[in-house]
Amino acid sequence: MNNCYTCELSARRRAGDAPLWDNIYQTELWDVAHSYNTALAGWMVLVLRRHIEALDELTAVEAAELGDLIRRVSIALKAVTGCAKTYVVQFAEAAEHPHVHFHIIPRMADQPDAWRGAGIFNALNADEDARISEAAMDAIAREMRTILEGS
Repeated sequence: MNNCYTCELSARRRAGDAPLWDNIYQTELWDVAHSYNTALAGWMVLVLRRHIEALDELTAVEAAELGDLIRRVSIALKAVTGCAKTYVVQFAEAAEHPHVHFHIIPRMADQPDAWRGAGIFNALNADEDARISEAAMDAIAREMRTILEGS
C-alpha cells in the first residue's frame, strides 16, 4: 500500500530495524508497539501485519487472535503501569495510518478528567517536549515483552 506509514513501520519491524519500543511483541498476524507520539506512558498499538482498511476485512483467525491479544496486552499494561483499566480504540482514519490498528490505552486512576473517555486523545500527537522519552518507552517495552512472552 502506498502512503501507509503503518506499513512502513511494520516493514521496519520485520527487517529488524525497529527500536525496542516499536517492536515489543510479534505474532504471525499482529505486532505490539508503543505509540511514538504520546504523552501517556504505556499507550500500546496492536497492528495487523497485512494491510487492510476496515474491520470487516479481518479473517476469522485474525479476529480471534486480536481478541486474545487485547486481553493479554491489557493484563500486561495493568501489571506494568498500575492502570485502573484499559481503553480499546480503532479508527484507522488518519491519512498516513489507514491500516487497521488498535490503540490499547492505560487509564490511570489519577488521570486528569480531560484525559478520560474520548478525551484520552488529548495525550496523542503530543508536542515533542511532552512526549514519553524513548528510554521510558523502552523500559515499558522490556516489561511488556517479558509478560507477553510468558503468557
